[in-house]
Amino acid sequence: MTVPFATSARSSVGLEWELMLADPETGDLAPRAPELLPELEERTRHERYTVTGELLTNTVEVTSGVGDTVAAAVDDIADAIAQVRTLTDPRGIELLCAGSHPFAQWYDQQVTDKTRYHNLIERTQWWGRNMMIWGIHVHVGVDDVTKVLPIINALSVYLPHLQALSASSPFWAGERTGYASNRALVFQQLPTAGLPWPLTEWSEFEGYLEDMVRTGVMADATEVRWDIRPAPRWGTIEVRACDGMSTLPELAAVAALVQVLVEHFSREIDEGREPATIPPWFVRENKWRAARYGLEARVIVDRDGTQRPVVDHLRETVAQLSPVAEQLHCARELAGIETILTQGASYERQMHVAEAADGDLREVVHHLIREFRAGPTLRDHLASQSH
Repeated sequence: MTVPFATSARSSVGLEWELMLADPETGDLAPRAPELLPELEERTRHERYTVTGELLTNTVEVTSGVGDTVAAAVDDIADAIAQVRTLTDPRGIELLCAGSHPFAQWYDQQVTDKTRYHNLIERTQWWGRNMMIWGIHVHVGVDDVTKVLPIINALSVYLPHLQALSASSPFWAGERTGYASNRALVFQQLPTAGLPWPLTEWSEFEGYLEDMVRTGVMADATEVRWDIRPAPRWGTIEVRACDGMSTLPELAAVAALVQVLVEHFSREIDEGREPATIPPWFVRENKWRAARYGLEARVIVDRDGTQRPVVDHLRETVAQLSPVAEQLHCARELAGIETILTQGASYERQMHVAEAADGDLREVVHHLIREFRAGPTLRDHLASQSH
């Protein structure tokens, strides 16, 4: 099977953000996307951004156009959210985002009426019906198909860093799970989801797809649900490992980190160096540690098994990549990583709210709604940094 990899601008950025719809009083999920989407799709036909449905009717997904910079892509996302609010506000529907809803139950949710979703549920049954998960996807353009898999393998070293920064699913179906990101472990239960296979050549990826399609596992490359995957249609690498970010500046910070990592590894390949990787068993252990402990995780950072606090290694990585960030015009967005490290990730904020409310998870939902609505836009956040 020949799988063409589209041409894209090197280190261009595209973002996808899955958002929950909720009742403002009860905090319950609201299955109202079908009544919003026809008008939203009509209104946005000529915009750079899109607003679409997802697996469950309680979700809308906003997607940026192709941005030369992280800021441009995030501006698209902000414009899309503003458009969504023109319909949700009058209807009394609130928006929020986290990797999971604190107390929703799968049996109360409705599946979007599309054949691909019905087929997914029919095949995956209980696990498929439990996919009450929300995430972000970060696309970064790659200028040469031969770089794609080496960069993915190098990015896998930083999967726990991205998971820890974005971790926002400490509660599941009304229970405190003890995990910073329960979503990370739930999502990998789907066939073709989870960690990427450690392939090295594009022909191996083509062979993988041929095997999967021939045996009926999937229809095409869009059903590869790896934590980091090639996106041949767009000419990008797509990072899908992150929980849904709860605010726009946090989304921008993680997107900037992904962009500078991809560009850094691309430059190493250009200079004849092979980007560093670690064995797949370390990658798997790191994923579990980040899901369990979030920003308190110790992660394995090299082939020798050296272990470092993920926070320390993140700070070193950001410092190392700061020249790349300057050249990509995302240095201020990347500085948002330090804000997450000092002020806490979403999972930490949610747990603090729950403890202060004697375990009332409805208060956690109200916190997430307030944070999503009242939290600073990226422009406000960057303006505050410049003073």
